[in-house]
Amino acid sequence: MADFDLMRSLAQSGETKIVLLVMDGLGGIPVEPGGPTELEAAFRPNMNRLASEGCLGQMNPVGYGITPGSGPGHLALFGYDPLTYDIGRGVLEAFGIGVHVGSDDVAARGNFCTVDSGGRITDRRAGRIATEASKLLVDKLAKIKLPGIEIEVKPVKEHRFVIVMRGLGLSSCLTETDPQKTGVPPLPVKATDPKAQKAADLFNQWIAQAGKILADDHPANMLTLRGFSGDPRLPQFNDIYKVRPACVAVYPMYRGVARLVGMQGIPFEGDAPEDEFRAAAKVWNNFDFFFIHVKPTDSRGEDGDFAAKVKVIEKVDAALPVLLASKPDVLLITGDHSTPAKLKSHSWHPCPLLLWAPETARPDAETAFGERTCARGGLGTFPTAELMPLALAHAGRLAKYGA
Repeated sequence: MADFDLMRSLAQSGETKIVLLVMDGLGGIPVEPGGPTELEAAFRPNMNRLASEGCLGQMNPVGYGITPGSGPGHLALFGYDPLTYDIGRGVLEAFGIGVHVGSDDVAARGNFCTVDSGGRITDRRAGRIATEASKLLVDKLAKIKLPGIEIEVKPVKEHRFVIVMRGLGLSSCLTETDPQKTGVPPLPVKATDPKAQKAADLFNQWIAQAGKILADDHPANMLTLRGFSGDPRLPQFNDIYKVRPACVAVYPMYRGVARLVGMQGIPFEGDAPEDEFRAAAKVWNNFDFFFIHVKPTDSRGEDGDFAAKVKVIEKVDAALPVLLASKPDVLLITGDHSTPAKLKSHSWHPCPLLLWAPETARPDAETAFGERTCARGGLGTFPTAELMPLALAHAGRLAKYGA
């Protein structure tokens, strides 16, 4: 991980601009032996040009063989050791939509799901129902009351929602109810520490009432809860790295993790890559670090749709001139984890990385951006949490260490 004390002592403010472009779940694997990955199959002339001018590598978000969630993957990108800063998905989603979560509150990220007549999950995401449909269901769930507890339920996006419980004696040491597979029923909430038994009982009571309310809705006739958590009070990004950081993201969860570390979210209209790049351009003079997040690469990978993931990558590549017109000094293109369409899930495979810094980069021999070239690239393979010092160094923002 980035040594925060060392970073505070070496980091310098400046005029250079850094862009961290995260294509969620970017990494893939071939569907057939010897075939291309999604990134390699995509028509990506702009990325390939940047690769020929820059240098490539690959990163492990948590460790060799460890499959990361989105929270740990992004915290690692920001330099936070995900094994030290273990943050639940609930608080990330809540912060992403502006819902307050105190250190004694318990937040959880909810998924509407579909269950059969036996209560077994047939679709973990209820067909990714529209956000408008989700809002109507959340309105029903918001009517559930439990004695001695304040409950806030808010829609997030598509099948996702947030629930926050506020009251005395609550703890987030709880197990998730999503079994991460179909054909089995949702799991009960269990306390992993005796102090969390009260919270476990309350969430189970809430789920039981929610199940009755949703029983006649289809496809969203049940729900699961994940990522129980409170406010972790993380060290702040600008204090560590001496930058003015901004976040441009469509999905609330990623605005949430950015907000947790102190980045300012940039509101904008639209959800295409060029919309995000134009949003960054509009505030270019106000910030010097831009975290730009593209979600559909991950979603299409989880759907198992190789061709659709390829198209997302191609859309990002086609929009890159809009971003490059702002003339970043350092551009990093990578993912928070790999989501191969073949596996329909996150995986442990390293994340491909492209570092473009025309004034400071040492180009390697590779001329295309893909998993195979990144494995051979000059940056080698390293922990994701070491990326920020590399970005700062190429931006001329790290002082010399020692005499």
